[in-house]
Amino acid sequence: MVKKVKKRRFRRHFITALGIITIISIALTLPWRWLAPPTTAYIIQERFRHNDPIQPRWVPLDEISPNLHIAVVAAEDQKFPNHHGFDFQSLSRSLRENRQNLRGASTISQQLAKNLYLWPGRSLLRKGLEAYFTVLIEIMWPKRRILEVYLNVVEFGPNVYGADAASRLFFNKPPSRINSREAALLAAVLPNPKRMSALRPSRYVLKRASKIERAVRELGGSGYMARL
Repeated sequence: MVKKVKKRRFRRHFITALGIITIISIALTLPWRWLAPPTTAYIIQERFRHNDPIQPRWVPLDEISPNLHIAVVAAEDQKFPNHHGFDFQSLSRSLRENRQNLRGASTISQQLAKNLYLWPGRSLLRKGLEAYFTVLIEIMWPKRRILEVYLNVVEFGPNVYGADAASRLFFNKPPSRINSREAALLAAVLPNPKRMSALRPSRYVLKRASKIERAVRELGGSGYMARL
C-alpha cells in the first residue's frame, strides 16, 4: 500500500514538473513567432564579457535582400526549406568524416535555438537543450519566420548582430540593397564571425564567398526560397 502511494505521488510530481517545463518552454518560444526577441543569450553573454555588442535593429524579412536569404541558406543549410529542424544525412556524414566537429551538420533552426537560448560549448546537456528548442521552434514557427529571426540575431562580425547592423556597418547601405557578392561575403563569415571579416575579407573568405555564389546558382537563385 505504501509503495502504491509513493508511486502515485511520484507520478503526480513528475506530471506536474513536466507540465511546468512545457508551459515555460512555450512561453520562451511561442511569442517570438510574432514579436521581435528583445535580445539573445549570446548577446547577453557578450555584455557580461565587458564587450559592447551592437544591439540588432529588427527589420522584416521583406526588407532584407533576397540575395542574403539564399546566400545564408546556400552556405549554412541547403535543405532548410525541406527538413524539420535536423539534417540527418549531413549529421551522419559529419560523424563519419570528423567526430570532433559537427558544425557542418547544424541547421539554421539549430543555430537559431543556440543563439537565442543557450551558451557556447559542446556538452551533452547543451546539445540536448539545443535539440529540444529546435523542435519547439520548428513546430511553432513557419520557415519564413525562422529565417527572419535568424537573420536579425545572428552574428556577422565581432559583436555585430543582425543583417541591418552588418549591412550598414560593412557596406554603408540598408540590408534591402545588399547585392549577391556582399551577401556571399556576409554568409561566408558565419562559421567564425569573430575572426573572419566581410569588410576586409581574407583569401579564405573570398574563396568561400565564391563557393557560396556558385552554390546559390546551383540551387536556382532566390527562387529556391519561394517554397518557404
